[in-house]
Amino acid sequence: MKSLNNKVAIIGAGYVGSTAAYSLFIDGVAREIALIDVNKEKAHGEALDLEHGNLFTPYTKVTYGSDYELCKGADIVVVTAGANQKPGETRLDLTKKNVAILREMIPNILKHNNSCIILMVANPLDVLTYLALKTSNLPEKRVFGTGTILDTARFRQYLGSYYNVNPQSVHAYILGEHGDSEFPVWSSANIAGIRLKDFDRYDKKELDNIFMKTKNAAYEIISRKGATYYAIGLAVTKIVRTILKDQHEILPLSCLVNDYYGVDGVCLSMPVVLSRSGIQKKIKLHLNNTEKNLLKKSAKIIKETIKECF
Repeated sequence: MKSLNNKVAIIGAGYVGSTAAYSLFIDGVAREIALIDVNKEKAHGEALDLEHGNLFTPYTKVTYGSDYELCKGADIVVVTAGANQKPGETRLDLTKKNVAILREMIPNILKHNNSCIILMVANPLDVLTYLALKTSNLPEKRVFGTGTILDTARFRQYLGSYYNVNPQSVHAYILGEHGDSEFPVWSSANIAGIRLKDFDRYDKKELDNIFMKTKNAAYEIISRKGATYYAIGLAVTKIVRTILKDQHEILPLSCLVNDYYGVDGVCLSMPVVLSRSGIQKKIKLHLNNTEKNLLKKSAKIIKETIKECF
């Protein structure tokens, strides 16, 4: 079993990267956080701001710079760097900008660390996760993306509010693309083992509205404040904690999918068991015919975009 340094390197000190660092800093799970950004002054400022909070949190060493050498010794390299999503712009619209950035980034990471886990956060998430996997040639269990963990969290939050229960008691997934072709797995969604359609207040129209609200949540936030970063920062911390503490938790993450209801050779979200070595097991949920078709549709959209990159 690989010994851990409990070091996390975050590439990109923008809204998402700095918020993820802040969340990890408060959590205390990482012994060291390295902030890497082409704008060294920005990384320096974020690092100083974090360090000044060490009296109020579990002690965490914070390093910074623009050199990828800071990836050395990191157990997890979190990639948030990329062009920002603008109002009216879909995640897939970002492809051409961010693919170029990633093609240069991956070799620089591996030059200093080829034993780390690479966690992709930048959008379009599934396309960039696939590109990172193929460019790095690392084992697929060590290259994956945040996927629909945030979409699923939003979905459960809205469902919990509607049914007036804690969202942690809601068991439901958003799978497929982290983007416009994502879909809800209604067939297995439940509260305390009771299917949603058998629970009080079931109303198909209301639940369909909840899914649409979930799918459009990022666009709504971006239109109001310009970017999303709090919840995804917390999601990154959840994933990092699960890995470093070897918790074997099941999370919906973007990973290479093979032989899943006819879907092959593409990265999209499905539930996985996550451990300190990365993805230990992929959970193939039972999907109904409608959900199978939505999965295939999502995979097709991602594959078509991938083809444009190679």
